[in-house]
Amino acid sequence: MPEKETVGQQLAKLKAGRFITIQKIKPSGALQARKQSNGAITLYWRFNIGEKTGRVGIGLYDPLASPKTRTKTSRGYSIAAAISEAEAKASKHYESKSIGGYPALVEREQAEADARQRTIEKAAHFTLARLLEDYANHMETLGRRSHRDARSIFKLHVVERSPDIATSPAAGVSTEQAADMLRAVVKTGKHRTANKLRSYLHAAYQTAKKSRTKPTIPEHFKGYGIVTNPIKDIEPDQSANKADKNPLSVNELCRYWRALKLIDDFRGAVLRLHLLTGGQRIEQLVRLKTVDITADFDEIIILDGKGRPGIEVRKHIVPLTKLAKAALRACKPAGEYALSTDGGVTHISATTLSGWACEVVEGMESKSTIPNFQAKRIRSGVETLLSKAGANLEVRGHLQSHGISGVQKRSYDDNDFLREKRAALDTLFKTLENNTLQDYVR
Repeated sequence: MPEKETVGQQLAKLKAGRFITIQKIKPSGALQARKQSNGAITLYWRFNIGEKTGRVGIGLYDPLASPKTRTKTSRGYSIAAAISEAEAKASKHYESKSIGGYPALVEREQAEADARQRTIEKAAHFTLARLLEDYANHMETLGRRSHRDARSIFKLHVVERSPDIATSPAAGVSTEQAADMLRAVVKTGKHRTANKLRSYLHAAYQTAKKSRTKPTIPEHFKGYGIVTNPIKDIEPDQSANKADKNPLSVNELCRYWRALKLIDDFRGAVLRLHLLTGGQRIEQLVRLKTVDITADFDEIIILDGKGRPGIEVRKHIVPLTKLAKAALRACKPAGEYALSTDGGVTHISATTLSGWACEVVEGMESKSTIPNFQAKRIRSGVETLLSKAGANLEVRGHLQSHGISGVQKRSYDDNDFLREKRAALDTLFKTLENNTLQDYVR
């Protein structure tokens, strides 16, 4: 009786392009082999699913491998290793028959792998650093001048100081991680900066969170998947939020005004306009556009970009008194920007205006100079003067465009306060001229 051929002998005699069944596989299917035209042999697990059949490639046959080894070699599989691999696939096929067997299982696993990859790619894109950049861009689009300050703080105290957190998914940043970022800023002694960073971070997360239900927020914010704000429970350092109250006194304002009246040039006209309009925010005043001056120079419109994130720039109407009109006319508004040295192509900078104010004070006679003068003290000085003159808090707020938020004012109160603001500016001028507080005209 002739001896039965070994598997190796059967494979050696196999013709190219033909399949051969080597043995059945438990619990399902069979191990098969097929010779390629180059003589190499590929091993397959063949299976049934309903009335259909299919094959899954296992790998190349390694005729030099030890017959008993059940692990893959660098050249391929022994028959024992191929049987082990086929049995593993057969077991998965048997356990997955309810969903369609091995093919359905492979399809599901691939879908899950694709989903994981998309999650990884999404996380790589929707990082904290990217959220902060998108938020700063959004503020800029809304006309918020603070976008520059936010970008600087984000760069220094998030991207550069905490790169690991900055490059992680924004949705995965924890409250503790955010607090640690702020703590690092506090340790440098910059308590006010830490508060500003907290505020900007909170606003960025709120913008992304609200994008799911607020159509006015760009849709790409939804991609961050923010459902909670990790900054919400972090308390600011209240001691660092105290206002820098150092207003010019009435006498100092009057001395400053007398010095301005002696400067008969563009510089003096700009400084007089600033003071006579009630010490408007310098950053906003220098951006006054020529189209925002009424034909009779009776009023100007300043775009106020301060306020809650996501709210569009607010138009702030400022009436002009007689000398304020003269000061503005002396500036010769033309082109796009009214306060300009190049015909309105660009506006003067806030630092330029502040520098001119300091130069005026430095040029005063020693007996009338103003110690520790800063241009920002003009604004608080004007409000203090008007307060002492009897102007109520609401009118002062409307004149200097602050403290006028709230549901009632936003939704119900349509009073533009032009009459009250003009009366307050008249009181300011009379006081500057006479160096005595006048009765406030209500």
